[in-house]
Amino acid sequence: MPDGIASGIEEEINVIRRCTESELATILEIINLAAQAYKGVIPDDRWKDPYMPLEELRHEIDDGVVFWGMEHNGQLLGVMGMQDKGDVALIRHAYVRPHFQKRGVGAKLLQHLEGMTQKTILVGTWAAATWAILFYQRHGYVLVSDEEKNRLLKKHWSVPKRQIETSVVLAKHVHDRSLPQKPASGDRSRR
Repeated sequence: MPDGIASGIEEEINVIRRCTESELATILEIINLAAQAYKGVIPDDRWKDPYMPLEELRHEIDDGVVFWGMEHNGQLLGVMGMQDKGDVALIRHAYVRPHFQKRGVGAKLLQHLEGMTQKTILVGTWAAATWAILFYQRHGYVLVSDEEKNRLLKKHWSVPKRQIETSVVLAKHVHDRSLPQKPASGDRSRR
């Protein structure tokens, strides 16, 4: 463990702040280190090394993704992007340095970003990334149906067909912290 960082970083003073242009290399480092968890888990045809090249990160920022980071003693521990898509907000590229995972960094970043909007928040992730799905479910996000997932990914993300096939979308209405549930198809009861 690096000197000066307690084992329980949640007890330490951490700053959540908007990332700057000068931190692109650090953002990429965090994304590409943490994304190693996907290797051998997501379909081989979706894995690339580096997972996110600089040109892709620049494109995401140019497309409206705003990155926020949790900093401790001048070091970014994790990053999470938010993209306003009009009627919804998207959580994009949420990654924590592997050494600081499972210590509340992602949860605090998510809570901070949720506090910035009253819109429904959508998160897309790999269907095989069960740890990511469980993380969002623990924070009140609900998996949408396959039909809704396909519609949302086509409407709000720019991803290839193969990624749509291998992804899931989770949703949370932040205003009342719940997502209204549609009756399942075939359910004829009136609500």
